[in-house]
Amino acid sequence: MKFWILLTSLLAISFVAPASAEIQPDNPFPRVKMVTSMGNITVELNREAAPLTIKNFFRYVKKAQYNETVFHRLVPDFVIQGGGYDKDFQEKPTFEKIVNESGNGLLNEYGTIAMARERGPHTATRQFFFNLNDNTSLNPEKGDWGYTVFGRIVEGLDVLEKMAKLESKPFDDATGWRDVPENPPVLKRIEIVPQS
Repeated sequence: MKFWILLTSLLAISFVAPASAEIQPDNPFPRVKMVTSMGNITVELNREAAPLTIKNFFRYVKKAQYNETVFHRLVPDFVIQGGGYDKDFQEKPTFEKIVNESGNGLLNEYGTIAMARERGPHTATRQFFFNLNDNTSLNPEKGDWGYTVFGRIVEGLDVLEKMAKLESKPFDDATGWRDVPENPPVLKRIEIVPQS
């Protein structure tokens, strides 16, 4: 009986993909298409500059954890942020916090994607934002940590511009959120662009 349990366990393990399995592991610049309620945005990720951040991002993508989330924060001429809440503004579950890779040489420039985080440098989990301007204040400087940029929009800047023109308003007194789109764009799903 013990042998049968051990054999069954070993067989089960053999059919599980290794934890290290990654999406397009030999592609340093994988692309994803974000299908949103306002149009599609294709982002080229930079695995060479932000390997830990992209590995983390892909964990959520593989589990469809970004599907049907909203862009819940929009600060004009600054950022639009999403990935953390569903349509009812219920917070989505997270994996562990990740190491900050903001010193990777990528800057928070218009059209780039970066990880949102709390005040502490190594507190990013799943939320990300698109830069709506060249936000130099979000880059690392004089020993201070910045916000990790891990990719750039290569198609769909017009969609980003449409999002940037939405009206924002305070959400409610309980949250203290001041910059919530009146009609939050929905991130329907993220698709992996086939490797060429």
